[in-house]
Amino acid sequence: QVQLVESGGGLVQAGGSLRLSCAASGRTFSNYMYAMGWFRQAPGKEREFVAAISRSGGGGRTYYVDSVKGRFTISRDNAKNTVYLQMNSLKPDDTATYYCAAKYGDNWSPAGHYDYWGQGTQVTVSS
Repeated sequence: QVQLVESGGGLVQAGGSLRLSCAASGRTFSNYMYAMGWFRQAPGKEREFVAAISRSGGGGRTYYVDSVKGRFTISRDNAKNTVYLQMNSLKPDDTATYYCAAKYGDNWSPAGHYDYWGQGTQVTVSS
């Protein structure tokens, strides 16, 4: 079992920045074997893929939805079992609950199925 805990959300003005963190724990968690992703869900909308990073054993490649490219950066600190989402130039449309997710192994696509999910952290961007 893997536990994911997100933090770092809050209220920010348009153009501002936030950094979200996702701390992973659990006996079976391994940075070498788990890809990590960030998703978001705004009120009344479906959950949307935001960014992902492949498992460290797979090169740590990063992927982004087009709407955040150039503004958001996903990274991972393997020593801390933590994944970050640095969000710059935030827009009101970025307002959502952001969820961290983990996927074991190689049978993975960035916006596809994940095995574990966190509880989410709220990001609100005011205009």
